Amino acid sequence: MRNRWIAALGCSKQVTLQVGSILMLYDLCLPKINPNMSSAIVECIYAQPGTLLKAGEKLFDLSVDLSSGYSQYCPPISYFRVVVREKLWLQKTLVSLGHSCDVGDTLAFFSSDQDESVEAIPTRTIRITTAGIAHHPGLWSASDR
Repeated sequence: MRNRWIAALGCSKQVTLQVGSILMLYDLCLPKINPNMSSAIVECIYAQPGTLLKAGEKLFDLSVDLSSGYSQYCPPISYFRVVVREKLWLQKTLVSLGHSCDVGDTLAFFSSDQDESVEAIPTRTIRITTAGIAHHPGLWSASDR
């Protein structure tokens, strides 16, 4: 059967293709978690560069000011946790605690292998889940700064 396919393709000889592990660089850009959101503040960072993250592990906690949708005396601030949905290596974070970032800003780079260079062009955004959380004492905004 295989020889018929080779002949049908016009190949005169059999070629063996060996595929090794493909290394890929991924990124994480700040997603629009809520329609009234324009930016977020990084409240917690749970992983350091060089860490292997598994599906379900915490990555960041964010605070989001939702007052851009409507004005109020006390702005509605919500807190969200970003959780990874796939196994990957955290290569580099571009944010720090208290950092304000706009929707679409790149927060971090990841890879399929520990030794992947961050100089490559990311092939896609990582798969994440966001969940609303309650304010807790570990947040950057809860510290004395």
